[in-house]
Amino acid sequence: MELRDILRILKKGKLILILLPLVAMLTSGIISFYVLTPVYKASTTLMVGKTYSGENGPLLQYNDILTANQLVNTYSQVAKSRTVAEEVIRLEELEISPGAFSSKIDVQPVRDTQLISITVEDSNPVRAARLANISGQVFMKKITEIMKLDNVNIVDAAVPPQAPEKPNKKLNILIAGVVGLMAAVGLVFLLEYLDQTIKTEDDVNNYLELPVLGAIPKIDS
Repeated sequence: MELRDILRILKKGKLILILLPLVAMLTSGIISFYVLTPVYKASTTLMVGKTYSGENGPLLQYNDILTANQLVNTYSQVAKSRTVAEEVIRLEELEISPGAFSSKIDVQPVRDTQLISITVEDSNPVRAARLANISGQVFMKKITEIMKLDNVNIVDAAVPPQAPEKPNKKLNILIAGVVGLMAAVGLVFLLEYLDQTIKTEDDVNNYLELPVLGAIPKIDS
């Protein structure tokens, strides 16, 4: 198939090429704006390590930093534990299981630092921030009980986010447009493949390999 044949087929199916992406984008927009529940993310940041101040500042030892870096990974697992989840659920009187709560929370050590980030997803921005802060406080309490150490401090408390994290409405609409366009192109070529009728002089040459002696022009009634 030559380039002019491809262009001819696309021109022939231009209505499909226009309407199908528009319908896909419109559908995606309606779903993104009116069907999908917005999801907000709020994060609190904690630092693992001893706090030095005043005259004791210079006493900060390199080994203390290495120890804190190693503890960050261990502490991150504690923060994601069932024990912490159950305590947060009890304090907040949530009607969800520890497993469901764990799916809402993400605990990540910040690379090459002594920091741990606790992020909570929720449909309510204020509740997301509150759960993140409560999770941080419960985590610090459990570390003291389990590890017999008091070396975790809150660096940044979570605040209610101004905008939802998901759904990404613009991205969804853009993806729907691209997918709709690809589907439209496929549909146009499929219809052309299924269409066995001869409509143009080129069709006569291509399919019958016969010369065209004449043509009857279309006459409007």
